[in-house]
Formats: sequence, structure tokens, C-alpha cells
Amino acid sequence: MTNALHITRRLLLAGLGLFLAASQLTHAAEIRVITSGAFTEAYKQLVPEFEKKTGHKVISSFGASVGNAPDSIPTRFSRGEKFDLVILSDGGLEALIKNGKVIPGSRVDLVRSQIGAAVRKGTPKPDISTVEALKATLLNAKSIAYSASASGTYLSTELFAKLGVAEQLKDTAKKIMSERVGAVVARGDAELGFQQVSELIYFKELDFIGTLPESVQQTIFFSAGLVEGSTEQETAKQLIRFFQSPEVADVIRKTGVDPVAAR
Repeated sequence: MTNALHITRRLLLAGLGLFLAASQLTHAAEIRVITSGAFTEAYKQLVPEFEKKTGHKVISSFGASVGNAPDSIPTRFSRGEKFDLVILSDGGLEALIKNGKVIPGSRVDLVRSQIGAAVRKGTPKPDISTVEALKATLLNAKSIAYSASASGTYLSTELFAKLGVAEQLKDTAKKIMSERVGAVVARGDAELGFQQVSELIYFKELDFIGTLPESVQQTIFFSAGLVEGSTEQETAKQLIRFFQSPEVADVIRKTGVDPVAAR
């Protein structure tokens, strides 16, 4: 009788273990996320920790916030690619909301980002500390690379004109499609590069020379939004809360952007 009871108990415990394991698998979700440049470094460091803590699996894609490059976020949505969560510049997110791709009212600002400049390591470091110095540096540069995403849109459509150098830069300034500006400067294809700080500081081949002067700087929010038609909205919200949590704030700061505190 005793042996029979022990066997029965072991079977019950084994069954309970299988039930709990099955229950955990049931609650583990798979979500598809696409993010743009400025938040990419923080995202890559934090997602494995989120997966480890929750058991969820995150399938990641990357693309520019704006523009019509084949891998840009707007292009990928337009050709019907499916995602549960999107993270990009606030302007890009608002456009997706307007176009019915992202749920209205789901926007959550994650980080603030600023535009900086870099040159290839070992080359002269031009001055961009004042508006006049920035203007002179732009005019003297033999070749300039800027992003096809949010920062480059600001430079090419607003800042260059504001500084009165747009016409002069038509031959020397180039929009970079589907590639980080830092990579172009690092291999010597451009003398000077402008992009979000977080996208420049990780290139060991570059010398970061600073951010744009405050009076002409553009601070961009990078924000998360829930995609229309997603079946994993609760898991997506869980990931957003993780990105907002105080325990990951230092990791985010070290990637060159400032976290926006959860409200």
C-alpha cells in the first residue's frame, strides 16, 4: 500500500509539473517589433533581458522613421508587413496614426534624442559649437553625409535653409539611404556626418565632435505605438512598461539618449 501511495504521489507531482510547464508556455508570447535608429542600441541591449525575465520572444526589425527607402518603417507598413509594436520618431509615429496603421491614443514617449556630428578618427575636428562655427564648417566641408530619417529631414528641409547654405550644399551634402551615417564616414566616403548622437557614438572609427548648437538643435522624441490589428497588444504594453522602468534608465542613457519618465 505504501509503495502504491508513493507511486501515485509521484505521478500526481509529475502531472502538476507538466501542467505548470504547459501553463507557462501558454502565457509566453511572440511579438513582432520594428524600431528606428536612435533607440536601436538601447533596444538591442534591453530586449534580451526582457525575454529572459518574461519568457516572451521578440522578433525584431529595424528601419528609418521616415522616407521611402525599401527598409524604412513607412515603406514596410505600406507593403503590408505585420508588427505588434513600432518605435520611431514622434513625427513618424503621428504619420502612421494618421494613416490608420497605429492605434490612436497608444503613443508612449520613450526617449529624447539630439543631433550630433562626427568625423573619421585621426582627421581634423571642425568646430560646430556656435551657429557661425557650424555654418563655416558646413561650407568648408568637402563632403557631408546626413540621415534619410528624422534628423536628416530636419537638416535638409529646415536647418540648411535657415543657415543660408542650402544652395551651396547641393553638391557636397548627401542623404544616406538604408545605412548609418557613421558607417559612411568611417570608411572615408564622407568627411563629416550628422545623425542622432546614439547612432554615432558606437563607431570606434569615428571621433564624435559634439551636438548642434542649442538654438538650432532639434530634440526628437522616439515613441512607441501599438499597431492596428495586433493580437499581442498586452505583451506589447508589457514591453513598453519595461522600457519605461527605472531599472533600465541607466542603460538607456549610456546609449546616447535620455529616457522619458513614465507618467
